[in-house]
Amino acid sequence: MANRDRKNWWRWLAVVGCLVGVYALVPETAAPIEHRALLAIFIATIVGSIVQPLTGAAMVLLGVVALALFRVVPIEKALSGYADKYVWLVLAAFFISRAMIKTGLGHRIALIFVRLIGRKTLGLGYSLVFTDFILASFIPSTGARSGGIILPIARSITETYDSRPEDGTEGRLGTFLMSMLYQSEVILCATFLTGQASNVIIAGFARQHAGIDLNYSIWFVSAIVPALVSLIVIPLMIYRLFPPEVKETPHAVTFAHAELEKLGPPSRHERLLLAVFICVVALWITARLHGIDATVIALVGISALLVSGVLEWRDLIDETHAWEVFIWYGGLVMMATALGETELPKLFAGGVASLTGGMSWPVALAILALVFFYAHYAFASITAHVTAMFIPFLAVTVAVGAPAGLTVLVLTYFANLSAGLTHYGTTPAPVYFGLGYVTQKRWWTIGLIASILNIVIWSLIGPVWWKVLGWW
Repeated sequence: MANRDRKNWWRWLAVVGCLVGVYALVPETAAPIEHRALLAIFIATIVGSIVQPLTGAAMVLLGVVALALFRVVPIEKALSGYADKYVWLVLAAFFISRAMIKTGLGHRIALIFVRLIGRKTLGLGYSLVFTDFILASFIPSTGARSGGIILPIARSITETYDSRPEDGTEGRLGTFLMSMLYQSEVILCATFLTGQASNVIIAGFARQHAGIDLNYSIWFVSAIVPALVSLIVIPLMIYRLFPPEVKETPHAVTFAHAELEKLGPPSRHERLLLAVFICVVALWITARLHGIDATVIALVGISALLVSGVLEWRDLIDETHAWEVFIWYGGLVMMATALGETELPKLFAGGVASLTGGMSWPVALAILALVFFYAHYAFASITAHVTAMFIPFLAVTVAVGAPAGLTVLVLTYFANLSAGLTHYGTTPAPVYFGLGYVTQKRWWTIGLIASILNIVIWSLIGPVWWKVLGWW
């Protein structure tokens, strides 16, 4: 306990050091005292979210309180992030994920795919990826998708083939399957606005600082072509370079068939949830035709699940992770928005732009995008990465002459894809890594190779596709 407390003091020291250091380093002539304090509290909050002397949500709440206490912003503005419609969209989507797990519909979908295409190891992996693809279209909780639905099935199947890390047989099937599922998860995070919870923050930044509306349909249409290429190339790369010992998995089909028989026919609640899911996603995709806001659609979907009895009010109250995300996203949205309204991002952009002076904008964009991508080695979450670096890098790249539309899309998708680098890159990473099927060396090696391939795919195919769409 004493050792843990000592480590916690070092974490607090890092937070306080950032708070004091940033405030002291920004010259008085560069920004008013309120803006310097805002930047210091923001950076300290991000560092606190990374080193975590308290949970991420608690650190953000402390940051919000500090801004109001020291009168950096009025209390009304300090709490304004919790009225942001995208924060409520994430909250509603988390509740839908609760219904998916409660009814067992996600489990059933995964088993159906395994039964259809799970006879070979690669097909087995893709059956779970296809399940994740469907779930990512409306569930932003990567933890719920991976830990609640995908991973239990994957682990059961690997143990069916006697592939366990504790007895040295992880290479039979588990190492390949866990590596493929996580790297594919990262690609799916980039594919949908609901791919992971931080995407709504990115959409907000794009709207506020570049005037670009990354709504559900635009995000998906822009991502789908390079995403499909990545979903083909990355699993094949893992299969070729790090092949599993087991190539045929007929027992997986038998397992899925037996599990589906146990489940029986879909329940009334499963059918109702499926109907709500189809309606919500269809309305999101066609938002430009009917004009109903995406958050309103999500809240109507939750209301329908409550009225029909699929969800109970207690289910919403007990979804603690959703409320935790609500607290820290609302606070971060407010801080990042307030910081974006100051002159500090422009000063940063001007300083970096002077370093890239004389370069053509494609070269400058390529260099800055690579720095942005590989900076994720220093971050333990996509949210921390995005809130700390998205606005400054967007300002810098636009300042050197890069088209705003192209810059937003590159940074948006790179922010998600970069999470594949490490075993702590985003929420599901520690979950997959913690099972012990993949060593850290293997994880980082696959992550580095996948990062190069993803950068090539999304930097070559992406801009061509976005040009066809007329986004830049």
